[in-house]
Amino acid sequence: MAECHPVGYQWVMEARARGAKVFHIDPRFSRTSATVDRYLAIRAGTDIVLLGALINYVLSNGLDFREYVLAYTNAATLVNRDFRDTEDLDGLFSGFDEETGRYDPSTWAYEGDVPGEEEPVEGGERHAEAAGSDSYGARGAGASATPPSDPTLTDPRCVYQILKRHYSRYTPEMVEELCGIPPELFLELAEAVTANSGRERTTAWVYSVGWTQHSVGVQYIRAAAILQLLLGNMGRPGGGIMALRGHASIQGSTDIPTLFNLLPGYIAMPHAHRHDSLDHYLEQEGADTGWWGNRRAYVVSLLKAWWGDAATEANDYCFDYLPRLTGDHGHYATVMGQIDGTVKGYFVVGENPAVGSANGKAQRLGLANLDWLVVRDLMLVETATFWKDAPEIETGELRTEEIGTEVFFLPAASHVEKEGTFTNTQRLLQWREKALDPPGDCRSDLWFYYHLGKRIRQRLGDDDIDRPARELTWDYPEIGAQRDPDAAAVLREINGTAADGRLLASLRELKPDGSTSCGCWIYCGVYADGVNMAARRTPHTEQGPVALEWGWAWPANRRILYNRASADPQGRPWSERKKYVYWDGAKWTGPDVPDFEEDKAPDYRPPEGAKAEHALAGTDPFIMQSDGRGWLYVPSGLSDGPLPTHYEPHESPVRNALYGQQANPARRTVDRPENPYNPALSPRFPYVYTTSRLTEHHTTGAMSRPLPYLAELQPEAFCEVSREMAEELGLENGAWATIVTARTAIELRVLVTGRVRPLRLNGRTVHQVVMPYHWGYSSGGVITGDIVNDLLPIVLDPNVYIQESKAGTCDVLPGRRPRGSALLDLIERYRDG
Repeated sequence: MAECHPVGYQWVMEARARGAKVFHIDPRFSRTSATVDRYLAIRAGTDIVLLGALINYVLSNGLDFREYVLAYTNAATLVNRDFRDTEDLDGLFSGFDEETGRYDPSTWAYEGDVPGEEEPVEGGERHAEAAGSDSYGARGAGASATPPSDPTLTDPRCVYQILKRHYSRYTPEMVEELCGIPPELFLELAEAVTANSGRERTTAWVYSVGWTQHSVGVQYIRAAAILQLLLGNMGRPGGGIMALRGHASIQGSTDIPTLFNLLPGYIAMPHAHRHDSLDHYLEQEGADTGWWGNRRAYVVSLLKAWWGDAATEANDYCFDYLPRLTGDHGHYATVMGQIDGTVKGYFVVGENPAVGSANGKAQRLGLANLDWLVVRDLMLVETATFWKDAPEIETGELRTEEIGTEVFFLPAASHVEKEGTFTNTQRLLQWREKALDPPGDCRSDLWFYYHLGKRIRQRLGDDDIDRPARELTWDYPEIGAQRDPDAAAVLREINGTAADGRLLASLRELKPDGSTSCGCWIYCGVYADGVNMAARRTPHTEQGPVALEWGWAWPANRRILYNRASADPQGRPWSERKKYVYWDGAKWTGPDVPDFEEDKAPDYRPPEGAKAEHALAGTDPFIMQSDGRGWLYVPSGLSDGPLPTHYEPHESPVRNALYGQQANPARRTVDRPENPYNPALSPRFPYVYTTSRLTEHHTTGAMSRPLPYLAELQPEAFCEVSREMAEELGLENGAWATIVTARTAIELRVLVTGRVRPLRLNGRTVHQVVMPYHWGYSSGGVITGDIVNDLLPIVLDPNVYIQESKAGTCDVLPGRRPRGSALLDLIERYRDG
């Protein structure tokens, strides 16, 4: 966090100065490690072992916050009699199909729940291949609101007992064997985490992409959530899990979103051949209980925002105008489509896949097979210049004169040259004013898409196929000589309006009958009463500590989600020290906006047949879940199991000591010649690598490498290795090393340091190599370097299709890599063994 998020890290330092104990768990010793109470070096890709052992420590020692766990989690819920755990099936859950590599999750359901209808089969594949599980967690997977339970927590089929059995083998000894963390350090961490949890104290976990970019990335965060729920750290001040984002509006880019399988506000995209109508879609999109039970209002209001008067009840509010998913339309599937010639054109906006994505060669081969490519950026990034200076030009795999891709580079405005909002890590929308006009032909993204849309609409005919684009609401006030669309008007549309044009004040005003419009239901209220709430900047000295008048947080400006859990079932604060949101006898009150119906008393019990929020009791704080509980166990909605389980990375030098199943059985692989894999446990690739960032550079380096004062601070691409590894391989500090995988080989300067430590795992030494990934072949003339992400394979988490880029295997050779076709010869020798 100090290395990659230094502005936010100041508050960690503030907390430590006030007595908080801070641990840093990471494969590399960084600037964060140097400022904490205890650093724990861990082998990349083994965090579930550590988290699972912490869960086991809590359960086996009776250290869970029992009253919280019984009242607010599904610990007592009974699970289907046919469910079988990894303990029964040596690393697999019940329902796994060896032939397809997919799970049928029906046996994971709560007792008495009827599994959903079988998904249609098209071309031999279930449509779940496209994207089903990856949106369940957001929209509320289907499960009963009142499943059978055992409050004594003794029934062997209750979640609590299943959890105990599942994590019983995750011991301090196993942590040492697989993670490389000695038992005494593990116990110090376990004692600190449990001592700092309960009625009087809370513990927080903070993670970045180091937890997400794995073939079990979703389950990493799930494991942390289980631990936090057991300890009573969710929905309470000082608790929770904070996901650090790569830059200012990564959170916003998933809210609105830029993801292929979601509509704004985490509403699932409809599927071809599965969703015949709006009613049919809504019936299949999760449970009718909890706040997702209002999804008709969210969806219809979105459709009204997009198609206005054209969206009527008679035409399903233009639901048929929405695109339909037909498969995996994610980034890596798109790249393979480029290589195969089925994807002809590509927009790249503020990204640099030629450097930033896994298996850079595959990215560039795809770019070279396009008819056209549009790149919008501040400068000529590698994705725009691949046709003349990509590594494949040097090796002869690509020839500039044979690349037919027509590249259009359209210069973009920087963040100080446009107005609008950022949505940051803590869901906070903050408005920024434009400081100056962009130079020359540079334009904002808002300008580009708005005017592109206008030009497309001018060229449309009267055919029915063009009606969705022709009937879009696409008229915004234009400002200035460049006719920029008014960003405030766009934010007002996102906020939503009533039929009379009044700006909505709350998502609770959204209606399912077409009388309201709203571009993103979770943002409803950001323009309440005609005031741009995102632009508020009341000084902290003039408001309370929660600072509700600094920006606006979705939803409803609440700063801690699920904060009803900060009070006990009767509505009383768990302690005066942690007093936050509580029941005052008439309403929920406190320094934050209650994440609950303000007038729903703790003793409220839902009537028979109640729907949406009315189906949740006054003691159900997790209002987006169908049963109002925090899920220790997930009965539906994940592709790779209801409980986090340790699997080795796809490429690992270490055998899985917990199960016979080596890697995540449901992981997505791309088995193609363009994406060869290192064999697991291969002696040809004995070392573990992980990628990292540096404070001085930003992501692929496109914005930092051209700046002399940043380039001077970190001038060359390098790899960090331990002194022991350097001695073993003959690596010299400041000299060159060649890093080899089955994809390619790159050269990096060697940094020999004690910050990267050899790990003793099950009697053998495993070395790790740490490589910042900020360098590329185009830099505006200041510094260049080989592309670290060229080493990575494309292997994906099955829930969200993120690449496994934080743990893999490699070989390391002293000296510089071969040039030209000799590089291909080296890689071929490694592939042949």
